[in-house]
Amino acid sequence: MLPVPVTVFGPLHLLALRVHRLATTGHGHEAIEAADAYLSLARAVGDDRTVIFLVQGKMYANLHMGRIAEAADLGERLLRLHRAAGSALGEAKALGDLAQFDVLRGRFVDGMRNLARAAVLLDREHHDRDRWISALCSFAEAASSAEMYETAAEAYERLSVTHPEFGLVHAATLLHWGLRLSHVGRHDEGATRLRRSAAITRRQVEHRPDDMAATAMLALALAKLGDDVLAEKTVREAVLPLRTSENYRYARMAHLALGISLRQQGALTEARTEFVAARELCAFGPRPDEQTIIRFEMALTALAADGGQAGRDLFEAVEGQTGELWRLRLQRLGMLRQARQREESEAARARAEREVLRDPLTGLDNRRRFDLLIERIDRGRLTAPLVLLLVDVDHFKAINDAYSHSTGDRALREVARILRAHCRAEDVPVRYAGDEFTVFLRGDLTVGREVGERIRTAVARSDVLPGVRLTVSVGLAALNEGMTGEELFRAADDRLYAAKWSGRNTISA
Repeated sequence: MLPVPVTVFGPLHLLALRVHRLATTGHGHEAIEAADAYLSLARAVGDDRTVIFLVQGKMYANLHMGRIAEAADLGERLLRLHRAAGSALGEAKALGDLAQFDVLRGRFVDGMRNLARAAVLLDREHHDRDRWISALCSFAEAASSAEMYETAAEAYERLSVTHPEFGLVHAATLLHWGLRLSHVGRHDEGATRLRRSAAITRRQVEHRPDDMAATAMLALALAKLGDDVLAEKTVREAVLPLRTSENYRYARMAHLALGISLRQQGALTEARTEFVAARELCAFGPRPDEQTIIRFEMALTALAADGGQAGRDLFEAVEGQTGELWRLRLQRLGMLRQARQREESEAARARAEREVLRDPLTGLDNRRRFDLLIERIDRGRLTAPLVLLLVDVDHFKAINDAYSHSTGDRALREVARILRAHCRAEDVPVRYAGDEFTVFLRGDLTVGREVGERIRTAVARSDVLPGVRLTVSVGLAALNEGMTGEELFRAADDRLYAAKWSGRNTISA
């Protein structure tokens, strides 16, 4: 026995939390070493949930260390794990993370496709609110990395409605959006975003005067809105604490706010010093748009210091580059819209196909799906290890005759529920006909016997028919080399016949 607390995430989840803390506090190498050690332990005890969280922590450690290719490889691994587990929200989160890695590597087509797929998955109805929030965070972070402020702001606003702690992230998105709008000449729109950002951060500063990050954000919005004296007074006390605590993101904002305030008061040399300090801090993991913002503000300062031809030429060059980057940003928004339309169309087509292959009474796949899977076996597209289970309800006609067809339907739905509960994402339960079911099970005969026995026991223990013991007989056969789908079905059917003749409520393999 391991002396660790049991949680909904798995008995070793606290180890994963330690890896995540190390990854997000600048201890990337320690996080990776710990993750590798804990992964061996988690696999040994079969804690698959913790395995996923450990891989995720290792991925984020690589991200924070700037090792994007390594992070992307782990992200692909996570995507496969979530798909195998049938976790739509886990898949959405992995796609959001992969989209961010794509953007950071300049692979915008792949990034927008992954982001669109994540969006479609997030739009489904979900009951696990915490996982939905986590997945939406990854989606929003990827959108922020791609400078798609509209998309990111909408996501963060949705999050902050029920979780106020996301308010500051929303405010930061509005702040960067407002700055960029002002840099491309859309001053009124920019001012609207800056005022909204200031309103959010002002509430935080009033509630928590010691929150230097919120103070820096508020000062930057105020400075750009023209309230330079208040901005300077507000931000001076934040610069040193932010630098001392190595909170470089908000330290950059503080230097930027101070530089804009000083420039607007005519202290151009001092202003340039602040912008240079902000630029130097970009060595510590800046957002993709921060250097663009700092460069533009430095060019404005250079133009104010030297209104001659050289100063104008420098400013026009930076202004042109800023405009081009803005146009590329708009192209990414268009790419995302198109990718999402394609994903939504594909999802609608897949839903329609699933409905054609769905049994309306039980919700399982139907005989048509069974025939397609048998055909895949014949074509060599569905291969071993594979076991076919045939599950037949014992004395079903007698149940219908004694209790009515509606009661019989209820019994069939209960058997279907049990089949789903004992199948993994890669297994396929089917209502074959009437009271007969099949399961295409990934694994060998040992796995097949274990699953068949669990199904038989669960049905026998069900109380869907008070006073009546509902049971099933199970026959199973493994797919061998050279065997056709029809031969596999006959082998399983022979075993089902043997189970019936041996007294029912049993399995035969």
